[in-house]
Amino acid sequence: MNRPRPINLNLFTIHFPIPAIVSILHRVSGVFLLLCIPFVLWLLSYSLTSDGYDYLQQGMQNMLVKIILWACLVPFIFHLIAGIRHLLSDIHLGDTLKMGRLTAWLTCIISALLVILAGVWLW
Repeated sequence: MNRPRPINLNLFTIHFPIPAIVSILHRVSGVFLLLCIPFVLWLLSYSLTSDGYDYLQQGMQNMLVKIILWACLVPFIFHLIAGIRHLLSDIHLGDTLKMGRLTAWLTCIISALLVILAGVWLW
């Protein structure tokens, strides 16, 4: 009785629950943070010189620089909030199904609010 099992390779037909989406986005934001590290380290080393600091202050008037900086802050904010959620679930706070859904939604809402606040702060 070796019946072939149906295989669904279309990922767009699979409906993930919100905790799974938050967990996947936590990993994706970690990859984006890894890619942002060289840029952030270059900005830090450049800002530690007196000429570089003045140049970066003038550069912050440019809209493209603000967008790039905001694009580096978005994965940081989400990764931070989702990481706190994962740490809380590691100590068994919010590890039930109902609390997992609630904390996943709270992670999304708090992250969205902080991303908006970061955008307001930059502009």
